[in-house]
Amino acid sequence: MMVFYRHRNDNGSPRVGFAVGKILGGAVERNRIRRRMRAAVQRHLAQLTLPIDVIMHPRKAVLNLDFAQLESEVEQMFTAIQKGRQR
Repeated sequence: MMVFYRHRNDNGSPRVGFAVGKILGGAVERNRIRRRMRAAVQRHLAQLTLPIDVIMHPRKAVLNLDFAQLESEVEQMFTAIQKGRQR
């Protein structure tokens, strides 16, 4: 999965979006990917304390990935983003 982020110049909370293109499958598969990603992000969103916009671009493997592993990847990404923005 690829992640892009950008710091905002306001005092808002972090925002996370998903870019799930048609290349990843039909509408049902794309929506399933979004739901899985959204659930994993909601569990770890508190790690991001800065006003950051995050765009996550998943791969098709997210459909078959164990949810615990998906959660772990999201947690690692958020930790890296938070550390990178505090410098």
